[in-house]
This record gives sequence, structure tokens and C-alpha cells, in this order.
Amino acid sequence: MTRLASREISLAMPASYFDVDGTLITTNLVHPTLFYMLNQPTPLHSVAKLGRALVKAPWMVLAETRDRRLFNEMLFTSFEGVSEDRLVCLAEETFDKVMKPAILPKARDLVQCSLDKGHDVVLISGALDFLANRLRDHLGATDVIANRLEIKDFFATGKLLRPVVAGPEKARLVREHARAKGHNLDECFGYSDSYSDVPMLSVVGYPAAVNPDRRLKLLAQAYHWPILDLAA
Repeated sequence: MTRLASREISLAMPASYFDVDGTLITTNLVHPTLFYMLNQPTPLHSVAKLGRALVKAPWMVLAETRDRRLFNEMLFTSFEGVSEDRLVCLAEETFDKVMKPAILPKARDLVQCSLDKGHDVVLISGALDFLANRLRDHLGATDVIANRLEIKDFFATGKLLRPVVAGPEKARLVREHARAKGHNLDECFGYSDSYSDVPMLSVVGYPAAVNPDRRLKLLAQAYHWPILDLAA
């Protein structure tokens, strides 16, 4: 590597990559999905959506413990047949009633701290993009990596567009984002609450465990990663 290239890398603006569910907010992907199902055009439509979700519930519980990508794909089939207009129309209400009240007390402070240091703040979430974008705007973050529904003839098919933002795939997406934006990953920060995000945390130079589950807390203690509690 030339001296000039090395200097350019050292001067590149760092990024802070934040997982969302459990890290910045207390809700998970199920809560906004349930809100959409309960707010279909008619009560009959809502009952039908809920009924189909209940049939799949045992399989989703199993998928969540084994394969986050599969869980996401199964959960978001609930959006099949919902019009694109309704997805967008309900997004603001869903954010205001479900996600915004669930933002952890110190989440905004942590995001603002990263912004004050000149970091590019990126939310990486299994949530759908039209909801994650609202959280980005509310917190003042600069970018979002989120799931996207396939839309055909103005209606959701219930399928997710690739890549699915979940599990180890997050690590690859962070690498790609950093490469595209010119970030040096050794200078970047990562924040998550879940052991399933260890691959993502491992690609940045400064990982941190936020409200961590038991396995992530043990790993963070072993590797002397910062452990943060945003609920205090």
C-alpha cells in the first residue's frame, strides 16, 4: 500500500453500525407486523391475516431459534396482498404507535455521540425499509440497511428481495457498505444486543454489546468489548 493510500484510509470518516431491535428499541419485527395485520381495510381482512399467522406461529418460533433469515421470510409473508399505498400510508402511524414509544432512553444519546464524532451512522435492521427509514430520520442517522418487500402490480407478494438482512448476512452487508462509502472497517464501530450478530460485530474494529443476551455478554467479557445498557 502506498503512503498516500494509507493516509487516505486513515482520514476516511468512520461509521457506526447499529443493530435496531433489542439494541435501540425494545420491540422486535413481530410488533409492527402485527399492527399492520390488525389494521387491514376491513375487520374480516384482519381476522384472515391473523388466522394465517397463527397457523405458521409454531414454525416461526422454531425458525427464530435456528435461522433468522428463514424467520424473517416466514414473518413477512403476512404482508402478501397488502397494497403498496397501504404499506406507505400506515408506516407513519406504525412508527408513531409501535416503534417510537419503544426507543430505549439512551439510544438517541448514543447515536448523537457517534454523529458528534463525525461518524456515518448506519442502522442495519431486519425491519422493512419504509419503517426503518422513519427511525433513521427520527434519530438523525445517516443511512439504513433494511429488508425490502417484493412489489408486483402495486401489491406486496409476501416475499423479501435479496439480500435478506438477518444473521451472518449482516456482516457481508456491512463490508459492502463500508467499501462503497470508503470506510475503513478497522476504524468503525458496531453495536448489537444479540449473539446472532457476532459476525457483524467481528468485522468492525470497535464492537460493543448493547443490552446483550447472555451469550453475547459472556463473549464481550471474554474479549473486553464495551457492554452498554441503554435502558438505564
